[in-house]
Amino acid sequence: MNAREYAEKASDIFVLSDSFVRIKELVDDDTATIDDIASVILLDPGLTGAILKLSNSSFFNYAGTIDTVSKAMLVLGITEVYNLVISYFTTKAFSKLKADNEFLDTFWERTVDCALYIKYLGAYTHIKKVERLFVLGILHNLGELVIQQLAPEKIAACQSNGKDELPWQKQQQVLGFTFGECSAELLRFWRLPYCLIEPISSQDNEDFDMLSNESKLLYIAKRVMTHNDILPDMPITEIVTEDQLASLNLSEDIIKEADSYIDLERFSILAMLKPSSVMIY
Repeated sequence: MNAREYAEKASDIFVLSDSFVRIKELVDDDTATIDDIASVILLDPGLTGAILKLSNSSFFNYAGTIDTVSKAMLVLGITEVYNLVISYFTTKAFSKLKADNEFLDTFWERTVDCALYIKYLGAYTHIKKVERLFVLGILHNLGELVIQQLAPEKIAACQSNGKDELPWQKQQQVLGFTFGECSAELLRFWRLPYCLIEPISSQDNEDFDMLSNESKLLYIAKRVMTHNDILPDMPITEIVTEDQLASLNLSEDIIKEADSYIDLERFSILAMLKPSSVMIY
């Protein structure tokens, strides 16, 4: 099967809830009010709690207290709250995935690391509303969960531990496509915004002249995460080049600063999005 066929089968198994569909409809409706959206969010206590916890965390650095969903939307904006909704329901959709706990814990830790890296690097490059980049990191590798569900025997074959066979290259060799491409196809079936699908679909494209800044940031964030979590003994410049970093005015020193930020934020984000994963600490 190709990436689209895997994603089509997965879209029948991993379904975004009716609450998400209703929230999406309201966000897309120009006549809907903040209170209309908040009233649907409040029907899901888990979603409400996640939004309020994250809104009051250092992730957003809001000086005051956000004690209602309506206030969260006023302070952070509807789009930012919607991004949190996407992240929450994505993790929930895969909650019944057939996989052992070690696999899932590792997957979500790496996912959160990538999401935090892209947010940090995006802030350094002064991209507006940088928190929206976080959701790109959360969604970028869902294709791995799709393969785990539908063809688990291929997951081990896709693993790579050397510079001559980087993970996305190994995936292409084994599957004929990358996890990132499969992720993008799933998002299309879920009818998520194109602004999320495009960077995820091009996350392994090395031609930076053809990429948006969001795509470049995801490319770099994913590779920094891969270096730190999978290939720490390899020089980082063998995974992401100095020219690629320089295209966004980034450097190895900025990457090291990002490492410290991720170490501080990882636990709290995992606790909100995937509580069971904090057991690895």
